[in-house]
Amino acid sequence: MSDERTKGQADTKAETEDSAQADFKKGKELRGAGDLAGAAACFHNALVGFEQKGNDRGVANASDQLGDLCVSRNEHAKGLDHYLRAYGICDRENDMFSLVALQKKMAAARKSLKQYDEAVKSYLEVIDIYAEHKNPAGTVAAMEELAALYLEMDRAQKAADTYRTIASIHRNFSHSLQEQEFLARAAEVDK
Repeated sequence: MSDERTKGQADTKAETEDSAQADFKKGKELRGAGDLAGAAACFHNALVGFEQKGNDRGVANASDQLGDLCVSRNEHAKGLDHYLRAYGICDRENDMFSLVALQKKMAAARKSLKQYDEAVKSYLEVIDIYAEHKNPAGTVAAMEELAALYLEMDRAQKAADTYRTIASIHRNFSHSLQEQEFLARAAEVDK
């Protein structure tokens, strides 16, 4: 009898997982079709199913999708909460690619919430990760976003310094045109 109960419990867990995955897939389809309310309901159901199953990766993916939906409705604080939950899971799993993507999303949400110092920290974290993994293109892209944020914060000197740092990265790779472009941007900001 215990074997039947164990099999039944295993079947229930498998059904929960399959149901959660089906809800997640349906949520992506609905989001792609522009049905954001339907997508949100599906992602929420998927999140609950993944939680019941103990599937952290599923919880992180559903949280990320819910965060995207919240941000698309200008509910940046709710979106940030979902991103933070996903980030905690990805951090425990040392999933660097997801951490970078989530940091960028968190930075944008924080910028929209005018949490500028926290947004700067997010961009600096992204830059550190890219530098650690020797990704100069990613580093430069994140630094450009950081420079734009500094300009929005009326920190022209920091923006100019960031542009000069980008120029020096291009110089190290003998990208003279890009180096000159960023030196010119720095000079324009310094005016």
